[in-house]
Amino acid sequence: MKKKILLALLAPLAISSVHADEGMWTLYNLPQAVYEQMKNYGYELPYDKLYQADDAIMHAVVNFSGYCSGVVVSPDGLVFTNHHCGFESIRSHSTVEHDYMLNGFIAKSFEEELPNKDMFVSFMVEQKDITEQVLTPEFEKMTVKERSVFLDSIENVMSKEVKEKDATLHLEIKPFYEGNRYFATTYRNFTDLRLVFAIPKSMGKFGGETDNWMWPRQTCDFSVFRIYADPKTNGPAAYSKDNVPYHPEHWARISDEGYQEGSFSMTMGYPGSTSRYLSSFGIQERYEQNAVRAQVRGVKQDVMKRHMDASEAVRIKYDSKYAQSSNYWKNSLGMNKCIDSIGLIRQKQVFEAQLRQWCDSTGLFQNKLDFQRLERFYAKRTEVMKAAMYFSETFRRTDELSTRAQFVHNGANPKGHGKRQYITLKNNGETWDYDTDREILGTLLKNFREKMTNDKYVPAFYRDIIDTKFDGDCQAFADALYAKSKLMKSGKRLYPNKKSFLKDLGIQYGLDLTTVYGDLVSELMQINDSINEQERYLCEAKLRMEEDLPHYSDANFTMRLSYGQVKEYNLGGQPSGFQTKAPSMVEKMKRGETVEDYKVEPEMIDLLSNAGQMPLCFLTTNDITGGNSGSPMFDAKNRLIGLAFDGNWDSLSSDIFFDSKLARCIGVDMRYVLFMMDKWGHADRLINEIRR
Repeated sequence: MKKKILLALLAPLAISSVHADEGMWTLYNLPQAVYEQMKNYGYELPYDKLYQADDAIMHAVVNFSGYCSGVVVSPDGLVFTNHHCGFESIRSHSTVEHDYMLNGFIAKSFEEELPNKDMFVSFMVEQKDITEQVLTPEFEKMTVKERSVFLDSIENVMSKEVKEKDATLHLEIKPFYEGNRYFATTYRNFTDLRLVFAIPKSMGKFGGETDNWMWPRQTCDFSVFRIYADPKTNGPAAYSKDNVPYHPEHWARISDEGYQEGSFSMTMGYPGSTSRYLSSFGIQERYEQNAVRAQVRGVKQDVMKRHMDASEAVRIKYDSKYAQSSNYWKNSLGMNKCIDSIGLIRQKQVFEAQLRQWCDSTGLFQNKLDFQRLERFYAKRTEVMKAAMYFSETFRRTDELSTRAQFVHNGANPKGHGKRQYITLKNNGETWDYDTDREILGTLLKNFREKMTNDKYVPAFYRDIIDTKFDGDCQAFADALYAKSKLMKSGKRLYPNKKSFLKDLGIQYGLDLTTVYGDLVSELMQINDSINEQERYLCEAKLRMEEDLPHYSDANFTMRLSYGQVKEYNLGGQPSGFQTKAPSMVEKMKRGETVEDYKVEPEMIDLLSNAGQMPLCFLTTNDITGGNSGSPMFDAKNRLIGLAFDGNWDSLSSDIFFDSKLARCIGVDMRYVLFMMDKWGHADRLINEIRR
């Protein structure tokens, strides 16, 4: 009787834990209850039009280069994604003479479409649950390393099987539900992807950091690419001038009807990572990591911005780097603000107390889930995790010299034999600037010294070189590294087996960094497995307690569906509105002389001033996160109404908690996209292709 009373008390909590609009659902096993809710919201098509049917809409959705999403919109393989997803491609083709970021790019013919190195689109072909093959009693007894080897072996066998049927396919195995389930997903990759159309950055990034994660928005965040294929097979092929546009069997059609407030909306794409099953201890740790990330990136971005403002050539090189850095700088600030404002850590603590009570009453998980152990594990990891965050944000992928210095000690494959083995570093000067990088390194070195209070994690070069030879001047040390180290002399041969190798200042620097990084990783590995195991048990217990409810797995960059409605939100009694229109953008454009992020070319002001009440961007209750950028937003008939490009500032904790009242997905309206392609780009050939 006590058990029944307890479960009755917990029922409201269980129901409230999955909101109507919440969820990043896998498609192949979409719960019937979720589909019924989609129909209640207005979805009009049969269940199989999502995944199972030959013309299911999932066939038009792509993983865009491993970091974004996209959608195929024409019989000749045109792909829409966000402008910021295509940003690096646009930047890489830009020069001071032909600045496609500043001026945009329009290919007038197939021949003018620009190939891109290391870019691809990937189509999901099939997904299935293989949990029974993985979670055997033997698997439970394995070490983490043994499990990794075991999973690789299964993946290799299954991938070989799909390749025998079709050589263009490959298979990946990933954990779901914190490792309580495992799914195998089959993909087909196309690696010849070409840039077709990009609007000027002033429009594609309109609002910049001023408006990033904010609402209202007017950003025309789209770019256009094309998939090319083998002319004989219409299948994947490495880049060749002989390749032809890919002809998909199915593609997404664009709606001419638009939407109204309350209209059904469905987003489909590749959300990167969420942690909604994470414990209160894990959220506290995330909070502290966010604070470190925001602090270090803020320091770095100040240097970048100053150099970018002073030189067009530097701006071209660093535009993409700055955008990537600042995006999650602001995200970190916003997430912590939301964690505080909704009292998320306390909410989690209350839920965990109730879950613990349920475990005690049922006798389940008694020898598995232990909240006291979990708390101790996190407490043990706190200092080293903070140090690792400072280290990563300071030294990893922040400046060219640090990247090269660590590469030669960890990742380089020397050529030659014996003492004649050598390493050469390619000339990639088009991606970085000497003076900018040098100052970034000096500034970050100084910041690290000031923020890292535990000498255990301070690399030896601070004491042995900066203090003794440069009188503690971090910038002077950075200047010497860039001026003297052979690491910065592209094409120079470095001989790791010679005694002179370690005499190079940059090589010494890299060795010290590699040593500290290795120590950090080693310390984290000693505790990570224990934390991950307890977090897995926590997720499993939640699923078991709420077994009568549908549950989705955290995002892991596999295809997901989310559904909802076009809808505004209310904050402090102020309605947000669900849509922006052209006049609101013109008003911001008029402030361009005082707000740099609102400055546009005069022709853009003319275009938007004459666009009437054209819709620009809109809000939906769709559940999204990083990786969903470029995800198609469909109406009730699987027609394209927009591209997702952002979330809103008031719900930036949604990676760890979904707030149905505030969480919104911001999308660019397809009517705005087509308007810019037509009125600015005069891209008749592309519009006609899309309309076929």
